[in-house]
Amino acid sequence: MYKPKTKETDNSVIEFIESVDHPKKREDAYTLLDIFTETTGFEAKMWGPSIIGFGHYHYTYSSGHEGDAPLVGFSPRKAKISLYFATGDTERAHLLANFGKHTTGKSCVYINKVADIDIDVLKAFIKQSVTFLQETYPNP
Repeated sequence: MYKPKTKETDNSVIEFIESVDHPKKREDAYTLLDIFTETTGFEAKMWGPSIIGFGHYHYTYSSGHEGDAPLVGFSPRKAKISLYFATGDTERAHLLANFGKHTTGKSCVYINKVADIDIDVLKAFIKQSVTFLQETYPNP
């Protein structure tokens, strides 16, 4: 049976951010921490060793695979900052069009630095992602 690797932990978010080597990336992590906390109203929690997540939801796919994940989150990785938003949301492409300098993967949006993006669009993206996931996967 599949066991998810990324689970909520009791590790300190602040200690994790303080362990980020690059000073500017660490500063951006604190900026994102404030934005995500204020926008979601959720306390930041560590998910696995390197993802700072906000809120959570339980998903079950048609394949039977299920698990828990943060509603939104970010990780100040060495190469880029990874932002975690809902996939499958029809608003995603519209928000990304006005987001600023970024690249995308399957479920992540990658930025070099916070200064490259529109903070108002980031807040809208966070709100939209939380709403979409809460509607798609309502708590039982």
